[in-house]
Amino acid sequence: MSGPVLTYPACERNKDPILGVLTRVLPSSGRVLEVASGTGQHVMHFARALPGLFWLPSDHEPQHRDAIEERRRESGLANVAAPYDLDVTREPWPVESADAIICINMIHIAPWAATQALAAGAARRLPPGGVLYLYGPYRRRDHPTAPSNEAFDASLRERNPSWGLRSLETVQQLCASHALALEEIVEMPANNLSVVFRRG
Repeated sequence: MSGPVLTYPACERNKDPILGVLTRVLPSSGRVLEVASGTGQHVMHFARALPGLFWLPSDHEPQHRDAIEERRRESGLANVAAPYDLDVTREPWPVESADAIICINMIHIAPWAATQALAAGAARRLPPGGVLYLYGPYRRRDHPTAPSNEAFDASLRERNPSWGLRSLETVQQLCASHALALEEIVEMPANNLSVVFRRG
């Protein structure tokens, strides 16, 4: 890449709060697949803090994979693989199994079919007790949606009618249909949630 490596300010803001949850819910060793890794800011931060885990970043966008690879080379970390080209809606995935799968800020900026494929693909690849961790904004029954999230949802749907904030209860039902049981919901900064599922 020429020039500064692609960086998103939001990733810098939320990487430590997310790490705080991952430190509790991920296994102490094993392979963690990150779906839709973006620029790699998250995965490098997590790999540095949790060296007992081997991290498998992925993204379908070439410019994101370039940024991940540049960060990986600069970091010198031995516990991060080269990024995979992964579109969750296309089987087979390039990763056949993982001890945990994380997906940060994807399902609201992708068609619902991507969430369906993520749940199905995670269920195929996680062992019993394996964690699927999701992070982002949601709509929740009996919880008012923050005005900032309402505005964000409107802007997403203007960009693409198939995008938008998902109902947490609908996501929970989808995951349950794939033997992924809701274990924990953690309130996060900026009206986001960490949602932890565990495979039965």
